[in-house]
Amino acid sequence: MDDLLFIALTFGPFLAPCIGLGAAVSLVRRVCRRQPVLAGHLPGVATCALVAVLAGAAAYGAYSWGVMSGFYILDPDQMCASKGVSGDHVVTRWTLPVSAQCVTSDGAGTELAPGWVNPVIFTGLAVLFLAFVTGTLVAVRRRLSLR
Repeated sequence: MDDLLFIALTFGPFLAPCIGLGAAVSLVRRVCRRQPVLAGHLPGVATCALVAVLAGAAAYGAYSWGVMSGFYILDPDQMCASKGVSGDHVVTRWTLPVSAQCVTSDGAGTELAPGWVNPVIFTGLAVLFLAFVTGTLVAVRRRLSLR
């Protein structure tokens, strides 16, 4: 199971843009084929699903990029030295929010994960949740109106 997680995180920065691009192209094609959206009308369930896939792909790609930015196969000291941190190194990691730090013996820390990673993750998760809730409400509303 750990190997599968490692592979998913390793290929995430490459796989997520492909998924996101496919969802974005499908969403643009869907919007171009429809009539202009009137105020007060909810989007379709398929549109909400495409938005959820796009947001999920962005969150997944950012998460895997952030986690893998603090990963080094050989030695944590070499990883920290490649970032320009001198002295003794202790690597600290956080899963969410994503963080990997090289901490020297005097307590100074250098963040290895890029600063854009956590905002993209949390924004993507929020949009995914809102698209899921909106799609569910649209489906329930249509089901009730058919009765």
